[in-house]
Amino acid sequence: MTVHFVGAGPGAADLLTLRGRDILASCPVCLYAGSIIPQDILKHCPENARLVNTAALSLDEIEQEYIQAHAENLDVARLHSGDLAIYSAVAEQVRRLDRLGIPWTMTPGVPSFSAAASVLGNELTVPEVAQTVVLTRMSGRASSMPPKETLAAYAATGCTLVIHLAIHALDRIVEELLPFYGSECAAAIVARAEWPDEIVIRSTLGVLLDEVKHNPIERTALVLVGPALHAQDFRESALYNPEYQRRFRS
Repeated sequence: MTVHFVGAGPGAADLLTLRGRDILASCPVCLYAGSIIPQDILKHCPENARLVNTAALSLDEIEQEYIQAHAENLDVARLHSGDLAIYSAVAEQVRRLDRLGIPWTMTPGVPSFSAAASVLGNELTVPEVAQTVVLTRMSGRASSMPPKETLAAYAATGCTLVIHLAIHALDRIVEELLPFYGSECAAAIVARAEWPDEIVIRSTLGVLLDEVKHNPIERTALVLVGPALHAQDFRESALYNPEYQRRFRS
């Protein structure tokens, strides 16, 4: 018996990976975060699969589901939104499974920041404008940020910032970033990327708060800030320059 953690992607059911789809089809038990996993993804589960919506469950209750499936020798597909690598709460589940001696695997999914960039039609790294993308968040009720991980520290580099789980703190984000990026710096908010009801706000840092007042967003949103979001006059990558010598070009 194995617990298979699967990244379900950002929202659109067809952004589930082929491997994730095949795992779902093979598991008689599926645990999924019902508040942010589209129902269409569950269609890949076997017809008689046990489907458990974990949205209202505690970690202890989720652990009991694993224990029960282990006792019955039933593989489990554990669906998480986006990708498992960031803000997925997988680490604490894996730690418990290790203590219980229950095997597990991880299958990546399309991350929300990648979906947001696609919705915006932006590359987040642009030659000689920004070559670093920082994925971060703000302190909240669920957990606080480590003391050295501040927006100011990242903003000082001029990188592209992708701020998760922080739409509630948009005023603080703007206040902390304005001294580094300036009011004319490109900014965007993408809520529920790749869902039918997605919301996209393209703006600048100076007027972003006013834009949101006219389009209230409460959750499931990313805030993106950085000059790469509106770069126009930038040097083309040397990768495709005919004078650039590389092993695949004679």
